[in-house]
Amino acid sequence: MRTDMGKVSKFSWPKVVVRKWLNIPTGADEFHSDYDIHGKVDERRKSCSDEDHYVFVPEDFSGWLFEAAGGIKPPPVTDSLNLRMFVGTWNVGGKSPHHGLNLSDWLRSPAPADIYVLGFQEIVPLNAGNVLGAEDNGPAAQWLSLIRQALNSNPSDLELAQRYDIATEARTPSSPQLEHQASVKPRISFSDLLSMEDEIGKEDFVTLLNSNSSLYEEGLANPTCLSDNPKQQRFCLAASKQMVGLFLCVWVRADLYQHISNLKVSCVGRGIMGYLGNKGSISISMTLHQTTFCFVCTHLTSGEKEGDEIRRNSDVAEILKRTKFSHSLRGFKEPPPPQTIFDHDKIIWLGDLNYRLAAGCADTYELLKKNDWQTLLEKDQLRLEQRAGRVFKGWEEGRIYFAPTYKYLTDSDDYVVQTSKSKEKRRNPAWCDRILWKGEGLKQMWYSRGESRFSDHRPVYSLFSVQVNLAKNPNYNARSCPPTLSGKSALTSACVAKVQAEELLLIPRVQSCLNTTSRF
Repeated sequence: MRTDMGKVSKFSWPKVVVRKWLNIPTGADEFHSDYDIHGKVDERRKSCSDEDHYVFVPEDFSGWLFEAAGGIKPPPVTDSLNLRMFVGTWNVGGKSPHHGLNLSDWLRSPAPADIYVLGFQEIVPLNAGNVLGAEDNGPAAQWLSLIRQALNSNPSDLELAQRYDIATEARTPSSPQLEHQASVKPRISFSDLLSMEDEIGKEDFVTLLNSNSSLYEEGLANPTCLSDNPKQQRFCLAASKQMVGLFLCVWVRADLYQHISNLKVSCVGRGIMGYLGNKGSISISMTLHQTTFCFVCTHLTSGEKEGDEIRRNSDVAEILKRTKFSHSLRGFKEPPPPQTIFDHDKIIWLGDLNYRLAAGCADTYELLKKNDWQTLLEKDQLRLEQRAGRVFKGWEEGRIYFAPTYKYLTDSDDYVVQTSKSKEKRRNPAWCDRILWKGEGLKQMWYSRGESRFSDHRPVYSLFSVQVNLAKNPNYNARSCPPTLSGKSALTSACVAKVQAEELLLIPRVQSCLNTTSRF
């Protein structure tokens, strides 16, 4: 549900505290978005005899009527689309971003992306006021503003478009049903681009990578999304959600929004008493074309004492168990939307997982000086627990060729272990910040870290090549709901179908009654 970013009044704090302590849901399924769209809305078809009731009818209902009359419904044409997805995670140590903070270095990758999934931890200090009281939405709004500015700051380049035309000149549609797209150059897949590197040279290859992301998907219009800038935006916010210090946002190319449906969020608290939100997860579920995605941003139990890794394993198990996505009634022939994390086609797990180096790595400091990451990684708790089958069984993570991301002195390149003389303050360096994935059609192209000194963690990011399944019907006219400029309107049905009463006469009355619900 799209909501305003306003901060809750302090007069409502007692109610907020009681709800948090009793684990009473408080709009956990609400989220912020540039679009006044709550997933894919079922069309309402009202019978004249239903009075104050209406029937949810699936998109393929008309085709079902034709089949009943002896007509033949043409089968959908299945195709796929290759996109690039940037995933980043950053524990910002409870600090609000300053106006001049430059995110371009963190968001820069070997090739521009079509989707950006950005997760943060500790966007507010994890003190009693923030954990038990009203949520402070101010820092989240600041991060969104900086991200929007960073993603939309690069102007288009005509030279890149010309190079794109040359590179795609010889490509042809993959099936007769797609011949109408021949006048528009299809996007080059990421794997095709990589294979062209040796042929066209390094400089032209980099330019071609940039050009491939600057053009929009096959013949689709580029709608303007909601923003303070009246100019057209290249990237828009699909959804964002905050839970205390956790914050997750998903950005998409502006022309992709009309193909996104079933947007849902789910929050799981794993902090104080196992339920409060100082630790836990935010998950965003969405469907892009015919492919379902789940993005899970987590902040797991901290600590480097022996046995703390077991508590982190327990956090993962509880998040997988308790994350649920609620959905409205679907059509007769439509597959049910995902309800759990594992129901999705593609899953990305990111965040401060807090796994440390196992005890017994006494020569950590010497290995740090030698940049011997591989020897240090042999003591990485996440890898040890995963190999033992105690957590993330069947999940994948790319090879790590970068330095530990925690714990640094603020505004310094020195680890705390290198300078601190107090035993209580010593923290062994560790790869706390990680990105894992599960599902077919996901290929990691890059796994690295940023070098911002903003907090005691370094940001981590990954670039994926993503295969998205399409379902195209030559006789199907896509529905689209334009974005609204209203910031306070609730997510309601934006597309209402008009049908003739005689269509509904073909619905058995008992079937109509089974699928009716109160209008308001």
